[in-house]
Amino acid sequence: MPLQNRVTPLGELIATPERGHVFGNRGALHDDEQRIRRQFAGKRWISCRLEFRGRHRDAMPPGRYTGLFFLDEATAFAAGHRPCAECRREDYLRYLGLAGARGADEVDARLHAERLGPKPVRPVDGLPDGTFVLHDGAPWLVLGEELRRWTPGGYPDAIPRPHGTAPVVTPSTTVEVLRSGWRGSVPFVCDRA
Repeated sequence: MPLQNRVTPLGELIATPERGHVFGNRGALHDDEQRIRRQFAGKRWISCRLEFRGRHRDAMPPGRYTGLFFLDEATAFAAGHRPCAECRREDYLRYLGLAGARGADEVDARLHAERLGPKPVRPVDGLPDGTFVLHDGAPWLVLGEELRRWTPGGYPDAIPRPHGTAPVVTPSTTVEVLRSGWRGSVPFVCDRA
């Protein structure tokens, strides 16, 4: 039975057999029976490399942070996570610079307010690649001239990018980072070849 530690672009924690390409955490969310008891524990939501210095840990060890998995970096960004300051140091420093933040506390507080606040409605035409929007109530990734529907296993459906407005799932701080032409060390699953 899969653990409930896979994150959707909406920040929800689901149980699904697909693992994902990005690891991260939001603190200790589970109990001793590996059941999710809360959605977050603090403002520091990070996204990490799957592998770093040969480290290995259980996804839900007793009394420790809950290991979370994301399909890709775009999903982690939409859910409100930012690059880890340890395993993704260069990405972290670049993200801070592009976000205009002096440190983790500042950017984490900003992202936390954006995660919990209402989703802004913006023109889809002006959004950068890697941003998620809601289309027909579901999360879709903006990529080129298309929107791609998110699923735990990938992006199976594509439609032309609409010319109207849509609620933007990705926090505004991260939308501006993406607008700068962001290219992190962990790719989007559906990057164009």
